[in-house]
Amino acid sequence: MEGSANERITFGKMGYGCKHYRRRCKIRAPCCNEIFDCRHCHNEAASMLRNPYDRHELVRQDVKQVICSVCDTEQPVAQVCTNCGVNMGEYFCDICKFYDDDIEKGQFHCDDCGICRIGGRENYFHCKRCGSCYSTSLRNNHLCIENSMHHHCPICYEYLFDSLRNTTVMKCGHTMHCECYHEMIKRDKYCCPICSKSVIDMSRTWKRIDEEIEATVMPEDYRHKKVGSCLYL
Repeated sequence: MEGSANERITFGKMGYGCKHYRRRCKIRAPCCNEIFDCRHCHNEAASMLRNPYDRHELVRQDVKQVICSVCDTEQPVAQVCTNCGVNMGEYFCDICKFYDDDIEKGQFHCDDCGICRIGGRENYFHCKRCGSCYSTSLRNNHLCIENSMHHHCPICYEYLFDSLRNTTVMKCGHTMHCECYHEMIKRDKYCCPICSKSVIDMSRTWKRIDEEIEATVMPEDYRHKKVGSCLYL
């Protein structure tokens, strides 16, 4: 590849990848020795295998080999291709074996989570009890539940901890995808699917119901009911 070193290293940026990431390399999955654009592509393909015993997920830290998408050279994990000299990912994490050319996402590696996050390190903090990174707006402003992010969304059942979709923390401390939460509210479901506590302030609703009950005239047969020697009102 001709040109200056800077031209070589930026060649093909944002021009390769899959629906999940823009990157200039593919990975060889150590679990099945197949080549995929990213671990999500692997997991989607593996989940469709006919034999359920063959279905599995790729452990990101186990990836050892990558294939440059520009020159097709297979090589050990590194940011710069050993053959053509391109950056295989503008953002690169040697721990997660993660590449991404779209750095506007604000990627950062959280040592406590053990994986890379997006959104900018300055905008997030790690809650050790909940076991995940949360927006700084939730610092000292959420109900902690141990490992609250290490479970599946109660609506769509996708594992939340490393989901690509945004999550929200409800008043009760349980978590779910933001879009699942809004869909739940849109369907007039106002309680947490896990603990049944109200997820929004329902005081006005309960007051209105109480007023309606109080204003409802009871049928004569139900106003006074005598059982044995006791009179129930």
